[in-house]
Amino acid sequence: MVRIAICDDERENVTLHEEIIKDSLQSCGIGYEITTYTYSSNLLADITEDGFFYDLLLLDIEMPGVTGMELAGKIKPFLPNIRVIFITSHMEYVIDAFELSVFRYVPKNDLEKRLKNAVADAAKLIELETGKEYIVQAAGRMEKIPYKDIFYIQRDGGKNSAIYASAGMSKVRKSLQQVYEELAASEFIFIDRGCIVNIIQIMKVADGTAFLKNGETLPISRSHLQEVKQQINRFWGMHI
Repeated sequence: MVRIAICDDERENVTLHEEIIKDSLQSCGIGYEITTYTYSSNLLADITEDGFFYDLLLLDIEMPGVTGMELAGKIKPFLPNIRVIFITSHMEYVIDAFELSVFRYVPKNDLEKRLKNAVADAAKLIELETGKEYIVQAAGRMEKIPYKDIFYIQRDGGKNSAIYASAGMSKVRKSLQQVYEELAASEFIFIDRGCIVNIIQIMKVADGTAFLKNGETLPISRSHLQEVKQQINRFWGMHI
């Protein structure tokens, strides 16, 4: 199920957006739960004070008081993996979506088609991120690590690997290549011979370095740099 919040200061817009979202996700067969807001302060309080969780935010940029862009910035520390779709009639607001983790900008003059597609694409990506787990079995214990929580995996000696995820580091007695084959997912790529990174966790690539959502940076070998950029472009081209 995808949990969605819609925030627009005009009630008729909220109703319209909700109808488009329902039509989009019902046609895709994706379950959803929608909460609507006409006051950005209420949405912000629900998340920052009461711990409400959402997978996707649909925000009007041009709202009185706190703009949609300002609101997204205040919410991000509490829901760092949330996807944001901005609705705007002023495309000069559009900035680098890759670095800011903005999923899509939808112009108001082409709302119905563009919003329907954007919501469907976001929901499919959210399901992709949340639906898989890597199982670690060692010394009588079993641990399930959601793919979406894995930042990167490094070689730990010749036949061992270390998985770095949001819950901490886990070691497995398997080669890096074996772990890569078991993951069998396009979001995981080699950035050098000794390191696999989750594309979903990459904020940007610059100066031969991968910048991750958790604040860490990882060097990309020169021999892998061009292929890494191509793989990132292919991945987002398929899922956005």
